[in-house]
Amino acid sequence: MSQTVGGTTAASGASASPESPVAVRRRKLVFLVVCAGFVMSSLDMMIVNVAFPALEQDFAGSTPASLAWTLNAYSIVFAALLVPAGRLSDRSSRKQGFLLGLGLFTLASALCAASQGVAMLVAARVLQAAGAAAMVPTSLGLLLAAYPAERRGGAVRAWTAIGGVAAALAPIVGGALVNLDWRWIFLINLPFGIAALLVGSRVLPDTKETERGPLPDLFGSILLIAGVGALSLGLIKAPEWGWASGRVLGCLAVTVLSFAEFFRRSARHPSPVVSLSLLRIRSFSLANLTALVFNTCFGAMLFSFMLWCQNIWGYSALETGLALAPGTFLMPVMAMATGPLAKRFGSATVVVTGCLLLAAGVVWWAVAAQLQPNYVWMLLPGALLTPVGTILGTTALVGLVTKDLPPASFATGSAVNMMVRQVGLVIGISVFIAALGTPGSPAAAKDAFQNAWIITAAIGGAAMLVGLLLHSRRGETGPA
Repeated sequence: MSQTVGGTTAASGASASPESPVAVRRRKLVFLVVCAGFVMSSLDMMIVNVAFPALEQDFAGSTPASLAWTLNAYSIVFAALLVPAGRLSDRSSRKQGFLLGLGLFTLASALCAASQGVAMLVAARVLQAAGAAAMVPTSLGLLLAAYPAERRGGAVRAWTAIGGVAAALAPIVGGALVNLDWRWIFLINLPFGIAALLVGSRVLPDTKETERGPLPDLFGSILLIAGVGALSLGLIKAPEWGWASGRVLGCLAVTVLSFAEFFRRSARHPSPVVSLSLLRIRSFSLANLTALVFNTCFGAMLFSFMLWCQNIWGYSALETGLALAPGTFLMPVMAMATGPLAKRFGSATVVVTGCLLLAAGVVWWAVAAQLQPNYVWMLLPGALLTPVGTILGTTALVGLVTKDLPPASFATGSAVNMMVRQVGLVIGISVFIAALGTPGSPAAAKDAFQNAWIITAAIGGAAMLVGLLLHSRRGETGPA
């Protein structure tokens, strides 16, 4: 006996009926469409890093601290809306939610390219983030609906790995585009977005939950935006305002109060942004805590690399992207190797190894830093270690996040993990800017970078320590 799910035939017995060539082709098109949306959103999370010098030159009076909001605003809004947007789509139609998000993201990309100042660019990035928040969780739901049960695990791993590799390739792709004009980093989304809209409207399965349930807690999302935004503002402005100033302390107070109310509402709301019952699952809470600290280190690492290459060594945007390329090209290989490594040594061991490699690469930059450009000695070792550590840690954590979740909570748990990772990126960039300060001379800049890199490496070490707790008392064997 079999049943049709999202245009494909899934068997209810032990073996599945052969699929028709049309069904296989349709499934492949679904995979391409949802991956197109996921890749665009993943690229645009980090691609602006490499454009900072071009933006500073184009927008008079802008600084790395002000331009950081083009990254942080995107990540904060994306993180806060991710779960509610997914649940709203579940109530209506995942297909419509995905297409609406894709359309908004594509339109916002055009607005980003047309921006005439930092404020307009940040506003357009907020719209981009809202579109991405609608796309990403629905893309996973559509992918699961399009694939038979026995192939879903491989499809999800491929979807995750492609998004991770896309984020890692962002500096290279961005560098090549900024060499033409920084506006191309956004214009490049238009043809892919339009093509995905046209194909997706024809091939995506129209799935939705049978139970409507309560509306998601949108005010909880606002509290999350306020809390993370205030924390980021306080960290970024602390060197200018003073760590003990009223404004910084006020930002921290807003953060504490916002998060306190956020968790209070999460405990009482029938459809919270974060279900506290999930946090009682040991593997889920520890994996997300590890992801938060890990991504804090990753965000600071990638941001620092772009600043050092362009602001200290005077590299062009393309040279900066290529400087990170050797390690980036290893990422697809390591992504494929993560599964076998996790099965042999356990996912927790792979996560700890990823944290160690990420921190080690940053430590190398701190120790070997020099003002005279010497790529092979100073940057290359770290540029090999950090991407490999990133893909090992990120891919292995995906399996640990969902390892002990009930099947009905898989999509929600994955969305919460993605939200946590975005918050980590925001904190990482903000911490690095705060640690860097505003050095006035090249020698002072070198010292500031070295100190900030040591702090970043310490965060990576903290992620490794938390990762050690991921070893289950029952024995952890890695993802299924």
